[in-house]
Amino acid sequence: MVVVSKVFSKSIFDSRKDKTILVSVHTNMGIFSASSPTGKSTGKFESAPYRKDLDGDIETLNKFSDYFSEENIDNFSDLRRVEDTVDRHIGANSLFALESAILKALAKEQKKEIWELINPRAKKFPRLVGNAIGGGKHSWEKKKPDFQEFLLIPDEKSVKESQEKNKDAKKELSRLLKKKDEKFSDKRSDEDAWETSLNDKDIFDVLRETGIPLGTDVAASGFFKRRKYHYENPMFKRTEEEQVVYISNLIRNFNLFYVEDPFDENDFEGFAKLLKKFPKTLIVGDDLIVTNYKRLEKAIKEKSVNAIIVKPNQTGSLMEVQRVCELAKKNGIKLVFSHRSGETEESILADLAFGFGADFLKCGITGKERETKIKRLIEIENGFGR
Repeated sequence: MVVVSKVFSKSIFDSRKDKTILVSVHTNMGIFSASSPTGKSTGKFESAPYRKDLDGDIETLNKFSDYFSEENIDNFSDLRRVEDTVDRHIGANSLFALESAILKALAKEQKKEIWELINPRAKKFPRLVGNAIGGGKHSWEKKKPDFQEFLLIPDEKSVKESQEKNKDAKKELSRLLKKKDEKFSDKRSDEDAWETSLNDKDIFDVLRETGIPLGTDVAASGFFKRRKYHYENPMFKRTEEEQVVYISNLIRNFNLFYVEDPFDENDFEGFAKLLKKFPKTLIVGDDLIVTNYKRLEKAIKEKSVNAIIVKPNQTGSLMEVQRVCELAKKNGIKLVFSHRSGETEESILADLAFGFGADFLKCGITGKERETKIKRLIEIENGFGR
């Protein structure tokens, strides 16, 4: 068993140079640390990252050492007792980092991989979803695509081959973008994706030259106001019905395999309309669901999605992540475990994705904070002799 004797936390910088939390647990097995990412494009309904603020959570956790000294952790489900102890005292980022650090200690004590603590029989490797070109809130450019992410989703035999294909394609995209966008200068977005002044359609035209299945994160809530979608490149206002038609045309014209958050985070009906029209396309809910059990229940009832984003720090509780994943699987909904725009070099997302049986892992293509997760997944794959 793992006995936690002390908890220490502090702030560190994420990939955007914003502050986030790192939590260290002192145990009978040694000291183990984990950090949480931070989101920029956040859903209105996701849990607060901190109880009040980062400094407040750090202070609270550092005072909680005595409360954990009585806790003995034997298995994954014992995290429930940890959650009961800190309930309503800390936010989702802090809870996620705390539980991740404890899982690292437990894996060491049991001489197991972290994913084995979740499901020792796990064997399905998630397919990579790589953000190649960025727009929306993730881009620093004045003129930029309205959609937030333009994705490459290779379907190779191994994770390693998929990552190599994505990296090669991203290099090729630099050359292709220079042809189409005279202002392109190899600048990178929050998630280390290329930045361009091209509009959404022009980007899809470029992307399909890679020959890799395509996807997009529309992040439509970011430009939805007063019941219309306010596009800026080019300037255009679309009603809710016009948005359905526009997204439908993009799916048809560019054979899109994956479409995330095509409508506002309250529009379960709009998602359902699109899914009914395109049952073979992945209609993915992120801001719509925010890794929340009740919102997933509603989406299932209304037949809004056939895939969901799982961001563990949206809820903080890994027990809640487990509940969400079980409900999704029971209803035939695909799982897409995802990074955040402000990332750290923490790699546990790969173990969680593999352990919970994710169908996809979305964590960029390049950048040390993104690649550390893909490298960890490849490491797990190598352990299977693939």
